Amino acid sequence: MGVIPNFNTSYVYGAASLTSGQKFRLALRSATDPVQFLGVTPFVALIGQANADHYGYGGGLTGYAKRYGQTFADNFDGTILGNALFPSIFRQDPRYFRLGRGSTKRRLLYALGTNVLTRHDVTGRWEPNYSNVLGNLASGGISNLYLPKDERGFGSTISGGLTVTAEGGIGSLFQEFWPDISRHFFHKDPTNGMDAINRMKPDPSGGGNPFSNRNK
Repeated sequence: MGVIPNFNTSYVYGAASLTSGQKFRLALRSATDPVQFLGVTPFVALIGQANADHYGYGGGLTGYAKRYGQTFADNFDGTILGNALFPSIFRQDPRYFRLGRGSTKRRLLYALGTNVLTRHDVTGRWEPNYSNVLGNLASGGISNLYLPKDERGFGSTISGGLTVTAEGGIGSLFQEFWPDISRHFFHKDPTNGMDAINRMKPDPSGGGNPFSNRNK
């Protein structure tokens, strides 16, 4: 919307892979952007306070401060692990590659699918997104260090990791359709003309399964 930064989206078909250094710089930039401190984290912590999530933190300013710290720590850990460390180990691309063409149903399924599928740095082929899933699970494990004692444990780690993975689908949907919304309602093109350029190129999936590796 011109307010929330969108560092992790690529509008370029066949964009070059990132180096490990670039992945870490991108992850740090995303995790430490002022919007995280001043917008997203306070808002999520406020919702948690209103819903009495992690009730062991208590109420009032002290409880809110603990929820703020927990929210930011979860986001920071998940971003560094899932968008930098594991992608460097597995040589996977942490970015969201916008499809931007085809039917709404096809784009919806593609956006949701990118949480469990991603491109390999070397081959360019789609494969299971180990980086994202493991990053979310590892972040859930780390959260056992600061969650209230009665909420810690293996079950909490798995539940939290899978929940975050599912919630990532919301972000992917926003990344896929925001340029269309922005052009329609605000007459601004977040892709800076890349959608128009991409439409002049062949569909990378041949118009079929956008995760197909047959053209890689």
